[in-house]
Amino acid sequence: MSSTATTQHIYLDKQHPAVWRALNGLGLKVREAADAAGIDRKTIELLNVRISQINGCAFCLDMHVRDAVEAGESHQRLAVLPAWRETALFTDKERAALALAECITELPDHRTTELEEGYARQHLSADEFSAVSWLVITMNAFNRVSITSHHPVRRER
Repeated sequence: MSSTATTQHIYLDKQHPAVWRALNGLGLKVREAADAAGIDRKTIELLNVRISQINGCAFCLDMHVRDAVEAGESHQRLAVLPAWRETALFTDKERAALALAECITELPDHRTTELEEGYARQHLSADEFSAVSWLVITMNAFNRVSITSHHPVRRER
């Protein structure tokens, strides 16, 4: 192994485009499942933003905050999203989806997982619970690709 460190980032999506296309294909199937379960685009983008906040994915945050605003999400709710439990700005269904998203992303201890999943099941149907879970799993994968690849956030013009 060379002692010389390289600073050139490897963009995983460019290095293995077939794998990237497969992940995007999964993303499309997951979006179809969410649509079929009745999860609207605004909620999907809210989840994408929250997951990306937890993971610290600047590229995905930049993209999904814009997408959330386009879907009709308010700047106020996006601003308080990290503290969603402390506000009354979110519906019970959104709170359940956010709790499940945080649980799947953070993978807490068994007791916490049981509590959060139980809360989510009180407000989400089986189809909604499954669709949200797949959305979270897939967004976590996208976050990890962008973080590992060091995808840049471009300045707005």
